[in-house]
Amino acid sequence: ARHLGVPVRPASPHPDPPPLAGEGREGAGQVQVRPVEAVGWNGDALEAQAFAYLAVRSILGLPLSLPSTTGAPHPVRGGRLFEAPG
Repeated sequence: ARHLGVPVRPASPHPDPPPLAGEGREGAGQVQVRPVEAVGWNGDALEAQAFAYLAVRSILGLPLSLPSTTGAPHPVRGGRLFEAPG
């Protein structure tokens, strides 16, 4: 990949340990991980974007979980929209 004419190395498909986002990324327990901040990402922003993506998919009635990504037996939709009164 190139960005502004500067060569960029592709990221490893299997980083070791994997970067982790979301609540608990600072103390993942017995599994060795590193917070996404260690690779230069903003973990709080990444988590907010992920929830926004899932919210839009939920509103559109699209699946949030797929067999190819989570091993679910079939695509699974989720969530419920509660609109504010007024």
